[in-house]
Amino acid sequence: MNNNEKSIAIFRDAPVPKAVFSNIIPSVISMIMVLFYNLADTIFIGQTEDALMVTAVSLATPVFLLFMAIGMLFGIGGTSFISRRLGEGDYHTAKRTSSFCFWGGISIGILSLVGILLFAEPVARAVGASDDSLEYTKQYLTIVAFGIPFLILSNAFSNIIRAEGHPKTAMTGMILGNLMNIILDPIMILGFGWDVAGAAIATVLGNVISAAFYIIHLCSSRSMLSIKPKHFTMARKISMGVFAIGIPAALNSILMSTSNIVINKVMADYGDMAVAGLGVAMKVNTITVMLLIGIGTGVQPLLGFCFGARLRKRYLSILKFTLIVASITSIVMTVVCFTFAGPLVRFILKEPEAYAYGFEFSRVYILSGPVIGLLFVMINAIQSTGATIPSLILSLSRQGIIYYPMLFIFTHFFNTAKMAAMTQPVTDYLAATLAVILFIYTFRRLFPKSRGVD
Repeated sequence: MNNNEKSIAIFRDAPVPKAVFSNIIPSVISMIMVLFYNLADTIFIGQTEDALMVTAVSLATPVFLLFMAIGMLFGIGGTSFISRRLGEGDYHTAKRTSSFCFWGGISIGILSLVGILLFAEPVARAVGASDDSLEYTKQYLTIVAFGIPFLILSNAFSNIIRAEGHPKTAMTGMILGNLMNIILDPIMILGFGWDVAGAAIATVLGNVISAAFYIIHLCSSRSMLSIKPKHFTMARKISMGVFAIGIPAALNSILMSTSNIVINKVMADYGDMAVAGLGVAMKVNTITVMLLIGIGTGVQPLLGFCFGARLRKRYLSILKFTLIVASITSIVMTVVCFTFAGPLVRFILKEPEAYAYGFEFSRVYILSGPVIGLLFVMINAIQSTGATIPSLILSLSRQGIIYYPMLFIFTHFFNTAKMAAMTQPVTDYLAATLAVILFIYTFRRLFPKSRGVD
């Protein structure tokens, strides 16, 4: 039995706990590395004790969430479509889909690179840079722009490679790139004294390493997928198969980015220290969020394979087990982050006013913790079925249809920084409720008992 056959066998035949953990553990480790990667810039910039630099990195983060969303478009959309095709035994379409995702991602990445270089200052102003933080924000945006094509590819294929049953390979690529960034950050920011520019250069090099690793894997005999130009096609079956789930997933990331921009603008009314505090609070909350995203995205290829192979009983067993794991993780991480919010924020922010905001906002944001696991598992379960409309509704709701009315209510009636931050946890509880309802509807419609083979 070759490596690809072993991978498919784990999807189809392995005991549920083994199948789940063999997929989610590498994914969770990958997300932990992404977390360290996201924290590294902020932590080491924080050691300069210049809160304006922390503000600049916080303001630039939503911009690159937009480009990560493009990676999610191809990555989540490709993963969902490829895993279902593999469940059906259609390996040729899986190859053509991965090639489509590769060349589509590179093309958009190059166009985005040019766009940022041409419009760095308007973009910096658009995300809320003040006169004091403008130059730092522009500098960070301009340098990191060179890594956009690699950022898109690494985000796309860290997901797609899991669809072919190689979660450890997907994990390794993320670890290599993020480890490079973490190692280079203190050297370039503090050692060389390059400050914001050093953080940006480290980020670019990290994304280059990840993308290169995935390209080498996809060109090897270990992969059943392809990035060869001869397999590239824009055939409607493939492009729409990817976009049906990829667009809702990307919209979710884009709305996360735009909602971050909006809340930063709201916090700007309270001063640059409030913006810095919010940025750090989001980083602290990300500790919990990244772990639970890892569980959700890790199990999605497994669920997608079972859906494509019509293994209804196995699908439900995997989902139930994953929900238990996610719920336990949610509760534990909520307690940890709530308890240690002070030291975590203090490690990054030394300025008293910025620290006070960061500590208060961290305690508010972590209130989402108990339902975040349920939310992300349900999102990925819906995506695994290829259900376009429910995925779209959920993507538009969490950081859009639900978030903005809540933000208006909290800012209009309370008009305090803390209550503006409270918008996120309230939104997450409402979104989790909606996710459960949409999943039950989707599963009953697309996977009735009579169509399952087991």
